[in-house]
Amino acid sequence: MNIDLSGKTALVTGSTAGIGHAIAKGLAGSGASVVINGRNQDKVDAAVRKLEAVGGKVRGIAADVSTAAGCKALAAALPDVDILINNAGIFEPKDFFDIPDEDWSRFFEVNVMSGVRLARAYMKGMLKRNWGRVVFISSESGLNIPVEMIHYGMSKTAQLSVARGLAQLTRGTAVTVNSVLPGPTMSEGVETFVKDLARQNGQSIDEAAANFVKRHRPSSLLQRFASVDEIANMVVYVASKEASATNGAALRAEGGIVNTIA
Repeated sequence: MNIDLSGKTALVTGSTAGIGHAIAKGLAGSGASVVINGRNQDKVDAAVRKLEAVGGKVRGIAADVSTAAGCKALAAALPDVDILINNAGIFEPKDFFDIPDEDWSRFFEVNVMSGVRLARAYMKGMLKRNWGRVVFISSESGLNIPVEMIHYGMSKTAQLSVARGLAQLTRGTAVTVNSVLPGPTMSEGVETFVKDLARQNGQSIDEAAANFVKRHRPSSLLQRFASVDEIANMVVYVASKEASATNGAALRAEGGIVNTIA
């Protein structure tokens, strides 16, 4: 399958590193004009240079999408997009009894409301032009709520609800809204987390990663962390013209952790 996104503009939030950057690279490699987003201008500039070095058509906009003001500023700087990838998000292992109200609110603002606000800004244009793709990067944690970070799981379940609801608004059009559910993925942030685990337990990074999957995601069929490129491959397909019949779906790229047929 030859995915050609030439002539399409794609915005990937939280794309200076990790899964977001891999998605941006994949979209640029398929011909899309990609907009990198992050909170820090220096990191945005560095991410843009990195993709330009491999031939990507890319530019950057620094904006904090965890706030209403940041989303508004981003939409003002970039009035229209054809492909919106809501990737910006945070995670943090914390015992339920130690999670204050402020953390619940913060996770909802960053992981859920960023996508809500940007979909509100861009979907009308997609519907008017009768083509568009909105993709929420959710998580298997939205289905298998992790006891070590229930607030994160809550936000990822909420993303699935929002995405399905928005898909209902696209009935009869060539606009689609879907979610992609990664499992444990070796992004830069997760690599730091695994290194901390390795240091705490006197293990190598590989041992710590394998033990994490075995202990916390025992149903995994993959039995390892996925790479960021493995997740990006799914997202690039969902964003493509070839995925025209995929709408309102929660697409799993989690290595078989979720033990259900559908």
